[in-house]
Amino acid sequence: MDRLKTFSVKHFKKLVLVFALISFGFNGYAQPDGEKLFKANCTSCHKANDKKLVGPGLKGVRGRWGNDDAKLVKWVQNSQAYLKTGDSYANNLFKEYNGSVMPNQTVSADEVKAILDYVDSYVDPVVTTTPPTGDPGTTSPEEPTNWTYIWIGLGLFFVILIIILAPVRRNLANSAQAKQGKVYNPDSTFWGETKAWIYSHKKPVMLLGFLVFLMLFVVGWNALSGIGVYEGYQPEQPIKFSHKIHAGENKINCQYCHTGVEKSRHANIPSANVCMNCHKYIQEGPTTGKGEIAKIYAALDYNPEKGTYGPNPKPIKWIRIHNLPDLAYFNHSQHVKVGGVECKECHGPIETMDVVQQFSPLTMGWCINCHRETEVKADSTNLYYTDLKAKFNAVHPGEKFTVEQIGGLECGKCHY
Repeated sequence: MDRLKTFSVKHFKKLVLVFALISFGFNGYAQPDGEKLFKANCTSCHKANDKKLVGPGLKGVRGRWGNDDAKLVKWVQNSQAYLKTGDSYANNLFKEYNGSVMPNQTVSADEVKAILDYVDSYVDPVVTTTPPTGDPGTTSPEEPTNWTYIWIGLGLFFVILIIILAPVRRNLANSAQAKQGKVYNPDSTFWGETKAWIYSHKKPVMLLGFLVFLMLFVVGWNALSGIGVYEGYQPEQPIKFSHKIHAGENKINCQYCHTGVEKSRHANIPSANVCMNCHKYIQEGPTTGKGEIAKIYAALDYNPEKGTYGPNPKPIKWIRIHNLPDLAYFNHSQHVKVGGVECKECHGPIETMDVVQQFSPLTMGWCINCHRETEVKADSTNLYYTDLKAKFNAVHPGEKFTVEQIGGLECGKCHY
């Protein structure tokens, strides 16, 4: 048994060593991934196709350098040292780009060749343009059925039908009475008969009247309470800007564009110059191609081929979505910077929206409910609230220290 145990341990160690050597061999001889290397080292200045970014497009770069990979390896690893060799193409390229120095890249010769192989075989992805809503061949989502209006319509239809058919029935009844030699009853009119029917059916009529009143009250209440509430409002903007692509897929922080959110009452709509920080180089969108980005260039009178601005910029007429009444005061910095409220608490999952819509009702009741439930973040970074919380807990031990406790429900806080 001991020999078997010794044999097993010995062979187990050998197997581990063999697997380690095999693993090392695979890692050592694995071919470099040209696409990953390009994205990690080159995308900030170069495109994989033949179009310029900060530097020239890399597709066809081997041919421009005389198919000499050794030169390209030296250029990539240390461009300044290679310029001193006097190579005419390298020096002309340096002058063409106004003396912009290419940073030294810590990549091996094999990795440079893998990048060159990748750009040689690179093909631009096919851009699928999303058609706007309402184009031929597209169907818009069906609106939900409003049964209240359907019942009101059916009720009106039957009332009109009764009014039309009542004289016919009355005339037929009078004719039958005349044949029997009975005297015409002047009360046998539509309204007279209706009045008589109501008097003889008081309870059902009162119940029906109460139900009609209740239905009209609910319809009126919903209509009046919805005035100024635009939850779900989703207008079509002059430029199809996708928060899903920017904030969701590319993880761009909200404050990069909405710079006033921590400093001001307003989050502010970013200027087109902020867009140009990226779109001076990124000239095609993944779903809309060049069309929507071209609108930014047109607004700034920017020529993407020459990289120059003209004298005739035009404002972009964005449509405001979130809009509080003038009688209400709201401060973004107070909520975001001091309160630590996340953007999605009010604006919803903005990172999933291709077209932004109003997520929350933004009514007074909604705000008050938030103030009642949200606890104040009292920590070492905000000694003012820390002191208030300590005093509150001394008087109300165990209770939540919410915004309501620091005057969050006072009228003058929002209405001044």
